[in-house]
Amino acid sequence: MQDLTPLLPFPRLHYIMSHVTINIMLGTTPIPQAKRTQGIRSRGRPPSGSAQSPAQRMRRYRERQRAAGLRAVTRMEAPVRTLSGGALKHRIIEARSLAMHCLAAQKIMLEPALLDRVRRTLDAWRARYGKDTPRTLDEWAAILRRPWPQIAAFITDPGERATRLRQSTPFAGVLRARERKRVYAAFRP
Repeated sequence: MQDLTPLLPFPRLHYIMSHVTINIMLGTTPIPQAKRTQGIRSRGRPPSGSAQSPAQRMRRYRERQRAAGLRAVTRMEAPVRTLSGGALKHRIIEARSLAMHCLAAQKIMLEPALLDRVRRTLDAWRARYGKDTPRTLDEWAAILRRPWPQIAAFITDPGERATRLRQSTPFAGVLRARERKRVYAAFRP
């Protein structure tokens, strides 16, 4: 389990957030519903006039659950870690980039000549740098030498390397402004 101590405002509370306990009742038979009486629903105490303590009510509730064939199950789950605003925004941007590349892959599959445009864009970028070409452009050149199914699989891959390379993509010219606008509207941070 990951240590959350640096994320907590009070490090001594770490033991409180180390796990979450969830109690549920599991079974196959449906739970019988209480019969409703005609007329006005009364709130509060039962009509008998004898109030029960919360512990007594809980015992009766559990007895009804057991009678219905349900059993108590306790399981431990790790706490859900929330993302900071910056990290969340970055994840949205990565998802938007992946969506645009999926759309670009669909367009190139329908119109293979667009892949030549992508290769020309990359060649122009590499010529601009001369001998000092960034490593990412060399990686893109190696990827674009592959057959189209492998290229399509790579640009739509949610993995770390593909995510990193999508930040400097030669596929930017494949989508029209209207298509990019539609994807941007769907992924607002």
